[in-house]
Amino acid sequence: MSNTTANALTLTGKVALVQGGSRGIGAAIVKRLAREGASVAFTYASSTAQADALVQSIEAAGGRALALRADSADAEAVRGAVAATVDAFGRLDVLVNNAGVLAIAPLDEFSLEDFDRTLAVNVRSVFVASQAAARHMGEGGRIISIGSTNAERMPFAGGGPYAMSKAAIVGLTRGLARDLGPRGITVNNVQPGPVDTDMNPENSEFADSLKGLMAVGRYGRVEEIASFVAYLAGPEAGYITGASLTIDGGFAA
Repeated sequence: MSNTTANALTLTGKVALVQGGSRGIGAAIVKRLAREGASVAFTYASSTAQADALVQSIEAAGGRALALRADSADAEAVRGAVAATVDAFGRLDVLVNNAGVLAIAPLDEFSLEDFDRTLAVNVRSVFVASQAAARHMGEGGRIISIGSTNAERMPFAGGGPYAMSKAAIVGLTRGLARDLGPRGITVNNVQPGPVDTDMNPENSEFADSLKGLMAVGRYGRVEEIASFVAYLAGPEAGYITGASLTIDGGFAA
């Protein structure tokens, strides 16, 4: 599975579910959690071929993975993914809420449909998945949501609803940390800045306008976000909870 010895794997025997895990940051998180020894289920919305290829790559490396088709805007589908993960692997220790949508438009043109879907995927699915997953978690459970540095800084027009949805995760994380802390379950929010993915490539004109806003002057790599998530999912992060942790190259500095 990796050059790391089995005894050093941080998530051996653990089971993880990643909402929105077939591509980009989500796929990198799935790969990293599997590399650390976890059995990993993940949801995807549309690309079956991409999801199947990810499962095959993990299994070829000796890991265990399960692809679950589920629209994160559908609460029953989200609950079903949690149940399917437990059915397949027998338990659930780590939930990563990565599914997200980004709609940008001038205020006068922003449709209510896009607004409602933004809230359904970026906020409601986090609550629904966390509520369902927590019922299966015990001491050492981890809930990690992928927010955005835009909760702290929105430097361009048209992104108000997206920024609002990610700011909502800040408050939800704090509240859930209070609910679940007595059970030994931590809840945290990872806030990436611009990251090089097929949806937001580093070599685009839009990217050029953002690079100047970052202290390090470059986009992040999906592997950098995944390593941060893996740390929070592991045993050394048990004293971190209710936190919104920014990994954005100084975008919000």
